[in-house]
Amino acid sequence: MASRRRARHASPPDGGWGWMIVAGCFLVTICTRAVTRCISIFFVEFQAYFGQDYARTAWIHSIVDCATMLCAPLGSLISNHVSCQVGIMLGGLLASTGLILSSFATSLEHLYLSLGVLTGLGFALCYSPAIAMVGKYFNKRKALAYGIAMSGSGIGTFILAPVVQLLIEQFSWRGALLILGGFVLNLCVCGALMRPIALKEDRKTAPEFLEQDYVPKAQKRDLKRMSICSPLIKVWSHECLCYCSWKEYDFLLMPDFMVLAVSILFMAYGCSPLFVYLVPYALSVGVSHHQAAFLMSILGVIDIIGNITFGWLTDRRCLKKHRHFCYLFAVGMDGLCCLFLPVLQNFPLLVPFSFTFGYFDGAYVTLIPVVTADVVGTSSLSSALGVMYFLHAVPYLVSPPVAGWLVDTTGSYTASFLLCGFSMIFSSVLLCFARLAKKIKRAHLQSLTNDTGTKQHVWTNGAIAYSVTAELDQKNVEFFAADTNSYSNR
Repeated sequence: MASRRRARHASPPDGGWGWMIVAGCFLVTICTRAVTRCISIFFVEFQAYFGQDYARTAWIHSIVDCATMLCAPLGSLISNHVSCQVGIMLGGLLASTGLILSSFATSLEHLYLSLGVLTGLGFALCYSPAIAMVGKYFNKRKALAYGIAMSGSGIGTFILAPVVQLLIEQFSWRGALLILGGFVLNLCVCGALMRPIALKEDRKTAPEFLEQDYVPKAQKRDLKRMSICSPLIKVWSHECLCYCSWKEYDFLLMPDFMVLAVSILFMAYGCSPLFVYLVPYALSVGVSHHQAAFLMSILGVIDIIGNITFGWLTDRRCLKKHRHFCYLFAVGMDGLCCLFLPVLQNFPLLVPFSFTFGYFDGAYVTLIPVVTADVVGTSSLSSALGVMYFLHAVPYLVSPPVAGWLVDTTGSYTASFLLCGFSMIFSSVLLCFARLAKKIKRAHLQSLTNDTGTKQHVWTNGAIAYSVTAELDQKNVEFFAADTNSYSNR
């Protein structure tokens, strides 16, 4: 069936069907990030059933997160070149298949492949395309739209954490995974909501290559006369495709993007272990299973408040220009929370921790796509988000097993949580210094520009003054000569 030609919008509509896109992204974050967080509730069950240590069991959660972020560029590629709808529906089928196969696992290695690789790959095909689609529909209210969409992670965690614990008690961990596999199939419904939109700032497609400005007019006329099957036009089309593919990722050389990418690496390393070890840590200090699951629920519901309030606040005129500093402040506060966690050893003290960490976690998660869009622009947002989430992969893969090894070696969670806290604080400080250095450099260049303008202005005025003075002197000489001649004639 022939595809319909989509009208190009001058700018994002900031509403209309965009709110359905927000609803679809909201459900995608529930089915991907909330389900991933709830895998930590299975941690104790897997450890007891298979008789393995912390480090080996932690690889399950690490591989899920790593596969989700590592394959994010693949999700962006399918979204850009095939369809966002196709990518999300395919991802939903793969994620559901992985969870269902995990319910029949007989070893940790089986879970590494099914729950880790297959489910993570399915989540990757859904997550970054859905988030990028929100950015295409919103501009003025982008942060608020992202706040609502990303709050699905918190709401999902709040609802699913006690539900998953109940399912484990009623049907064992196998039955709980089987039910989650059916639940994740809702990603296919979310994919159906993602109606494509074409903006005038988007890159042109292959049939529009002849309209590109970098092609000379004479070459355009020659190419239009040629058969589409001629070797020359095939070579030219290949060159244009290579050019546009490079232009799609030219943001990789932007200094602002490089600094943001490095800070993301440290942030991702610090945030991942807490979601894996919060429940086991609570159990180790004497908190009951239901209370430990309730801590995850609190973290999830406060995450929602952080998503929406920070999204709304950073859309205000007074804070819109300072989104980077809001982001680094939220990351730094989460790092401080991790530093204080080892001294919180009972349920009443862990509840405020869940409130604080959950709020600022929701804040910076909302601002990641917003800050990325501010750096690279809307037209490159899908590819940039694919790269940003790709950068999460290695820290997500490494940090939980490293934290588990520290727990096995030291016999406590202190070293693990301190490492997480310092990593997130370093991420915040790095980005802060980079922004301050850029601001100082900009002020220095502005002062140099002002000095140059002043000198040019003085020189110009001096030249004018010199010219006027010369003319007056010349007139005085002529007047004096005329006066002398008249006197001699007398």
